[in-house]
Amino acid sequence: VQLQASGGGLVQAGGSLRLSCAASGRTFSSYALGWFRQASGKEREFVAAISWRGGSTDYADSVKGRFTISRDNAKNTLFLQMNSLKPEDTAVYYCAASLGSYSDSVRHYTYWGQGTQVTVSS
Repeated sequence: VQLQASGGGLVQAGGSLRLSCAASGRTFSSYALGWFRQASGKEREFVAAISWRGGSTDYADSVKGRFTISRDNAKNTLFLQMNSLKPEDTAVYYCAASLGSYSDSVRHYTYWGQGTQVTVSS
């Protein structure tokens, strides 16, 4: 499966952005999906994940209550709604896919999108 992330940009603290990740391939609904982010000079970290049917989700503590992950299997698209953004949310955001279950580990995911930059100004 090939992934293409989009929707990043520059936003003021307290604002919102919605990231999208378009996927190619007929078996999109078979994949668990995740969002990760990597700030400059830091390691890539888990943000959120969703099961292949969308019935189960998981979030990093730092984004709980502010971010919402969702998917539309009919449109082969993954979303990340980000509200109440903070300067510390500034990073390149990546979408990722894995057959079977989801995980908060970078190593669990086989396929990665190219990333989209999110910058939150104070």
